[in-house]
Amino acid sequence: MDNTKTTEVSGAGEHYLLARKRRRRRNLLVLAGIAVAAAVGGWYWYQSRETVAEDQPLIVTIGYGDIENTIAAAGKLEPSRIVDVGAQVSGQLQRLYVDVGDHVEEGQLLAEIDARVQANRVRASEASIDGLRSQVQARQAALDLARQNAERQERLWRENATSELEYQNALNNYASAKASLEQLIAQIQQNEASLETEKTQLEYTQIRAPLSGTVVDVLLTEGVTLNANQSTPTILRIADLSTMTVKTEISEADIGRIHEGMDVYFTTLGGGQRRWYSKLEQILPSPTSENNVVLYPGLFDIDNADGALRSGMTTQVYFVTSAAYDVLTVPLGALTFNDAPSRGAAGRMAAGPGAQGGVAGGRTGAFPQGGFPRGDFPRGEGAPELPAGPFRGPGGDGGPAEFAARGGFGGAIAGGFAGRPALDDAEPARRTATVRVVHDDGTIEEREIVVGVTSRVAAEVVSGLEPGDRVIAGIVQADAPAPATGNNNDFRDRGFRGPPNMRFF
Repeated sequence: MDNTKTTEVSGAGEHYLLARKRRRRRNLLVLAGIAVAAAVGGWYWYQSRETVAEDQPLIVTIGYGDIENTIAAAGKLEPSRIVDVGAQVSGQLQRLYVDVGDHVEEGQLLAEIDARVQANRVRASEASIDGLRSQVQARQAALDLARQNAERQERLWRENATSELEYQNALNNYASAKASLEQLIAQIQQNEASLETEKTQLEYTQIRAPLSGTVVDVLLTEGVTLNANQSTPTILRIADLSTMTVKTEISEADIGRIHEGMDVYFTTLGGGQRRWYSKLEQILPSPTSENNVVLYPGLFDIDNADGALRSGMTTQVYFVTSAAYDVLTVPLGALTFNDAPSRGAAGRMAAGPGAQGGVAGGRTGAFPQGGFPRGDFPRGEGAPELPAGPFRGPGGDGGPAEFAARGGFGGAIAGGFAGRPALDDAEPARRTATVRVVHDDGTIEEREIVVGVTSRVAAEVVSGLEPGDRVIAGIVQADAPAPATGNNNDFRDRGFRGPPNMRFF
């Protein structure tokens, strides 16, 4: 009996020891798995940590281009000549020969009015004149007879063969016959003038084009009765669309820098990059006021032979205050002006709405392939395609490849300049500035140059640089990598944190 109990106790102890060993082995495996997971997570975090890249200088190759300083204003297109064609006589509008959009030539028949009344008046006047002309011969014969009798009485009077009374009666009859004939002739002339008026009234029943142009509006239809006695009814409108007039509104802040005869160009919403060039012809002296802003109307004509311009189009007008075409140019960001250091590239980046435009300009690339545009620098996404120019960003002519994606410093410059007035007439004709020239061996030379016309983004090189020279125009900001997936930021800042219900053995 005792031996049996001892054997049972020994068996239970061995079973307990085996179970304890298995539990310890399982815990060791769990801890080993946690250690392996921690090692893998640490390696993953180490591989995905951010690498800080350094900024690079923006190197630009000097070349030829155009520089413009402009003052912008809104405008609207109008036909140079527009005529309301009306009726000068009363009557029913019988026929209308044209419709809206038809091109007509000067003198072309447009419409007809019932002409029976006017035609009857013409015939009546002609008959009256014919009757008066038939009386002329009788009165001319009576005048001839009176003249002969007067001459005979004069001879007898000289020979004392007639009385003075007979002589005076003969003279009186002659004068009366002459006056009667002259009165009849005057009456005929008066009736002839009335006849011309009646014929003119008859011609007015046929409406003809007063000028060559396009029918832009038809106001009345056939069958309408016109009453021209009280007011002139307008039948249709004709406009000469071969030459258009741009009416622009110039603010009082800019009127001092704008004068008649200066170069001007404009663009339209649907015209893409096309520009129409002309010269300012007139500034009207009578201003208008909108929202407490005083505006002076400016007018100039533009040829529209191809018919691309239409009446009522909205235009963006640019008055060219200073310009230089096909000249050696350098980015303004590369210049440090010697006469005004605070007005260098960094000092010119004014705060305000323009600076915000620089951020957008940086996204799209402020110095894209094709170079600087003529006129204001485009900002923001959706900017129009730029014309070819001398300044190029990535590849070929110099400049880091990162600049193509971000725009970098050039975008900030373009936006910053938009926040300050244009550098135009107020600046001296020529100024000295310092640039940093990059040689082929990588060395950098500070060189003094002379610049002429200066815009918001570029300056004319008068002397000191040659085509092909490379200059530092700013700094290209390094790209920051996108944040890694997962909770790396939390792990780096606050340590690893698992789910709340995770248990550690």
